[in-house]
Amino acid sequence: MVKPDGRLTHDLDPLDRPPRDACGVFGVWSPGEDVAKLAYYGLYALQHRGQESAGIAVSDGRRIVVHKEMGLVAQVFDEPSLTALRGDIAVAHCRYSTTGASVWANAQPTFRSASAVSLALGHNGNLTNTRELAAMLPDGTGGGAIRATSDTDVLSELFVRGSESDAGTGDTCVTDTAARILPLVRGAYSLVFMDENTLYAARDPQGFRPLVIGQLGAGWVVASETSALDIVGAAFVREVRPGELVTIDERGVRSVIFAPAVPKVCLFEYVYLARPDTTIGGRGLHATRVEIGRTLAAEHPVDADLVIPVPESGTPAAIGYAEGSGIPYGQGLVKNSYVGRTFIQPSQLIRQRGIRLKLNPLRDVIVGKRIVVVDDSIVRGNTQRAIVAMLRESGAAEVHVRIASPPVKWPCFYGIDFATRDELIAGGSADEHGADERGAVEGIRASIGADSLGYVSLDGLIVATEQESGSLCRACFDGQYPVPVPEDARGKNLLEPATTQP
Repeated sequence: MVKPDGRLTHDLDPLDRPPRDACGVFGVWSPGEDVAKLAYYGLYALQHRGQESAGIAVSDGRRIVVHKEMGLVAQVFDEPSLTALRGDIAVAHCRYSTTGASVWANAQPTFRSASAVSLALGHNGNLTNTRELAAMLPDGTGGGAIRATSDTDVLSELFVRGSESDAGTGDTCVTDTAARILPLVRGAYSLVFMDENTLYAARDPQGFRPLVIGQLGAGWVVASETSALDIVGAAFVREVRPGELVTIDERGVRSVIFAPAVPKVCLFEYVYLARPDTTIGGRGLHATRVEIGRTLAAEHPVDADLVIPVPESGTPAAIGYAEGSGIPYGQGLVKNSYVGRTFIQPSQLIRQRGIRLKLNPLRDVIVGKRIVVVDDSIVRGNTQRAIVAMLRESGAAEVHVRIASPPVKWPCFYGIDFATRDELIAGGSADEHGADERGAVEGIRASIGADSLGYVSLDGLIVATEQESGSLCRACFDGQYPVPVPEDARGKNLLEPATTQP
């Protein structure tokens, strides 16, 4: 599909951009292994976290080589490009932009080289004091040293310049440099980076984004999700702790705590962002999402004949809703798995049919039935509006929508690209002006054309995660941001030249 601005998208509805995570990161230290191919398969497992660009950096102990391009993992790499990446350490990244434009210069891993050290770095998250960090560079902005416009490039430049400065004192330890700089960084960051001989990983003190360590024979792997460990055959060891910097080389895994942990793991990871076969905080996400569906059934019961998911995001919660309600579960919508990024702009007729390029109803299953359709979230409402209309056109007697997250009312500044608050369909509900929650939900129900609409409660969602309430960030639901976000830090184009900003 093509968005109105001409950019390519694989969303169900190009006018209803779903929440997007910033990135997926993967690192491997494994002498004697084909680390480039391990990184390639690791990125495949993390493709859902970032689909604008992909890159792999490899070190053979003497130099770092980086290959990165715009596009999906399978578009960026082939057998010859992977064969050319030889070494014992790799850092890999797949990107969705939340700071800096979606251009090649901002693709990751970033690479910086100085006389004392070279560094390749991948970042999942979003910093909230990027301008302040950029001002720490010698010319105050990064100047000619930074050709890209992402918060990641500022951080990479600080690490390399700091290591170069330390070299003047006879100390070239990247660990010491990173441990000195990271306490100054605010916001969300799960980092995987390397110099010529060592792999590093770090997680912000809140632990907003997941980051895990796995063992692969005599080697080690670091990744955004446990599913990426599974695909390369690594055994899960533990999560990188909030506020922890990890160093991996021939001496094994060493740890430095650079800041006290104040856990605020993103609650939306449990709802939507991470794969269902991933584990976060000891809780499998498939089981979490099924439990959310059971909670939805208890909180928002309805007389119906069939429960169907919006594939695939709503599938686990729909299973749980069916189990909790006793209503049969079935498939009512078929997703075309082969419609991804298209280089052929659809005709006006196809555009008018909206999401039918991606989803099509099973009419024989739907006709005459009272349908409960379960999805993970509502952003602008365009997708749900189109699905409700499609089900009615296919003969559904009633359409009841159930959502496996509370209303999304606030944008995220910690690594998820939501719509602005004005664009969120629930952005003006039950806000500081005291709007009535029930009335707001009724307004959304009418807007999407459903017979009824029910969101899981915030309390019910938290219980399903089996995590402590105080250890979760739920800012997109309640507007309480764990790390302050200055007004001048809100926006994707902080470091873009004024002439290129929209």
